[in-house]
Amino acid sequence: MKTLYRPLSLVVSVAGGMLSSAVFKRIWRRVAGDSKAPRATDRHFKAWQVVAAAAAQGAIVGAVRAAVDRAGAAGYEKATGAWPGDE
Repeated sequence: MKTLYRPLSLVVSVAGGMLSSAVFKRIWRRVAGDSKAPRATDRHFKAWQVVAAAAAQGAIVGAVRAAVDRAGAAGYEKATGAWPGDE
């Protein structure tokens, strides 16, 4: 059963990454009023702004990835009757 879940997991992970990127960009645009988040090497932003943006992005990516992975596992269980993490 794990062999069947592996390709689904890959697709779900890629979709989760794309979704988390879109969510972060939308939230950053609303909070900061700027379309692009600061990069670590961008000298136009203060260090605290760069760190805050990175922390927010990490939290959003982690939360979206967990939600998407959990939904993928639940969908797999619905389709096959087995939870992918169970041995």
